[in-house]
Amino acid sequence: MNAMRNINTKGRIAVVTGAGSGIGRAVAKALSGAGWSVALAGRHPGKLAETARAMEGDALPVRTDVSEPEDVDALFAAVGERYGRLDLLFNNAGTFGPGGVPLEDLPYSAWRKVVDTNLTGTFLCAQAAFRLMKAQDPRGGRIINNGSVSAHAPRPDSVAYTATKHGMTGLTKSLSLDGRPYRIACGQIDIGNAATDMTERMRRGVPQANGELAVEPVMDVADVATTVLHMAELPLEANVQFATVLATGMPFVGRG
Repeated sequence: MNAMRNINTKGRIAVVTGAGSGIGRAVAKALSGAGWSVALAGRHPGKLAETARAMEGDALPVRTDVSEPEDVDALFAAVGERYGRLDLLFNNAGTFGPGGVPLEDLPYSAWRKVVDTNLTGTFLCAQAAFRLMKAQDPRGGRIINNGSVSAHAPRPDSVAYTATKHGMTGLTKSLSLDGRPYRIACGQIDIGNAATDMTERMRRGVPQANGELAVEPVMDVADVATTVLHMAELPLEANVQFATVLATGMPFVGRG
């Protein structure tokens, strides 16, 4: 057991949830390219293995459902055993839920799945990260939560996703306040239309607030990863509390 511990004592250690694809994979690759060791958390081991192969440095894939407390405990225990510390948590795992379902028809089970993954999962991972970051020497670390422009304004028929992303903002603020005495910084990145499998529908047209269907522009997911990397590599005495990174022409600012 002890032979596995602290294999990167001079490096920086990160956990990325939802690391099997999309934004999580792009951020894991960016961190790895900058010299970080990265624990990759996600529900699909095959996809985590693909991410690990695409990285330049040390990776620790851990099959994790962030909505399950036992899975989260096992993830952070593995990080503590392998590396002995944690410098960064990127809370990225999330789901949009069923699209195009009117609020009155949304099944309770669908609501719960979105809330359990997006909000409860973020809380559970942050809680586990706090425990490690408070106990380690030197003390402290950073948490970056993946919000969304839906933390500011909803899309039609997105009540569960929008509610969780508004909740994410409150969680980020609470983590920031509660982390101050322990040198734990917390920020949030609100992302709009990064080109991933989750946003592929933007290219085909999505419902707008006025009832029309419109194609929306997307941006390279690598630009999101660059922003997260900048936030991650600040000294703990500095923090990007909130950052919004979005496709320049998407209908968010103003009235469309």
